[in-house]
Amino acid sequence: MSLRRLSLAIFLSGALSGAPAFAQSHVTVMGGVDAFAGSLKNSGDPVHQAVVGSGGMTTSWFGFKGAEDLGGGLRAEFFLTGFFQTDTGASGRFGGDNMFSRDANVALVGSLGRLQVGRASAPSFLPNILFNPFGDSFTFSPLVLHSYVPTGRFGARTWAPTNAGDSGWSNHLVYTTPSWNGLRASLHFQAGEKAGQSNKNNLAISTLYSKGPLAVSAFAHRVRDSNPNPGGAIVDVTRAPVNYAAIDEQRAWFLGATYDFRLLKLYGTWQRTVDDAAGSEALRDRTASAGVAIPAGPGAILFGVADTRRSGRLIGDTRSRRTASLGYDYRLSKRTDLYTVAMGDRITALPTAMSYALGVRHSF
Repeated sequence: MSLRRLSLAIFLSGALSGAPAFAQSHVTVMGGVDAFAGSLKNSGDPVHQAVVGSGGMTTSWFGFKGAEDLGGGLRAEFFLTGFFQTDTGASGRFGGDNMFSRDANVALVGSLGRLQVGRASAPSFLPNILFNPFGDSFTFSPLVLHSYVPTGRFGARTWAPTNAGDSGWSNHLVYTTPSWNGLRASLHFQAGEKAGQSNKNNLAISTLYSKGPLAVSAFAHRVRDSNPNPGGAIVDVTRAPVNYAAIDEQRAWFLGATYDFRLLKLYGTWQRTVDDAAGSEALRDRTASAGVAIPAGPGAILFGVADTRRSGRLIGDTRSRRTASLGYDYRLSKRTDLYTVAMGDRITALPTAMSYALGVRHSF
C-alpha cells in the first residue's frame, strides 16, 4: 500500500471512530463585515475627515461558537470572537486590542440557568445596543457614542464616555437565570486579579424582559477595574484638559424600554453614573435617549437622539453633549443591507459638527 493510501485509511478510520461524538456537538463559523465611505466630524474636531471606514453600523467581527449535548438536559457552549477593521485589515477595534476582545468564554447551560466564564460583553452592553434604533453602531448610534466612545485627540479629550470599564469585561463570571415568562436576570463578577487588592473588582446585575411588543431592560454596576486588560484607567487615560484618569470607581444605574407598534418601534433609555476619585465624588452624568424605527419599503427609517448632562469637580461648570442621527437601512437580503446616515453632534461651548456616510453590511 502506498504512503498516500495508508494516510487516507488512517484518516478515514479516525473520522469514523469519532462519528458518534461529532453527532452530539457542532461548531459554527460566524461574523459580520461592515464598511462605509463618508465624512466624519465630532463636536470639537478641527476639520471634517473624509474616510473609507469600518463598522458604520456594526463593528466588523469574526469567530466561532460551539455546543455539545452532555446529556440530562445539560450542554456545554463556547464563544471565540474578535474584531477587525475592514478598511485596513488590521486586527481589533484599535491598535493593541486583544485578538478575541469580543468573546473568549465557555459555559454550562441547564435547567438551573447558564454559568459562563471568560471574556464577554459588559453588563451595560446589551441594554445599550438593544434599546436604541442604531443597534451596536459605535460610529453613528448617539447612545452608544455617549456610553463608550471618547471624542477629541488622545491626551486632550473634548468628551469622555459615560460608562467605565469598556463594552466587554475580562476575567468575567456570569450566572443567568432561566427565563420566567420572558424575564431573565444575570449576576456579573469581574476579578481584578491584583495582588493585595481583592476589592479592585467589578460587580453588576442586569435584567431583560421581552414578551410580545414590549421589552424592558435594567442594569446596575460598580466598576473598579479596567478593560480589556487590567491596570489602566477605568474611564480614560487622558489627564488634560480634564484628569479623567483620576477616576477609580463608577456606580451606574440604567433603565431602557422599547415598544413595537408594528407601524413604528419606539425606544427610550435613562442612565445615571457617579464617578469617584480618591474616595470622593468627582463626576456625575445623566444620560437620556429616545429613538424610533419606521418600516419603509424593504428597510426602515431610523432616528435617535442622546443627551448627556455632566457635572462635578473634575470639569467645573456643568457641560452637556447632544447627538442626533437620521438614517435609512435598506435590506437587500436577510444577511446584507445598505445604509445611509447623517449625524449632528454638539458639546457645550463647541460648534455643532456633522457626519455623513453610505455603507454596506454583510453577516455570515
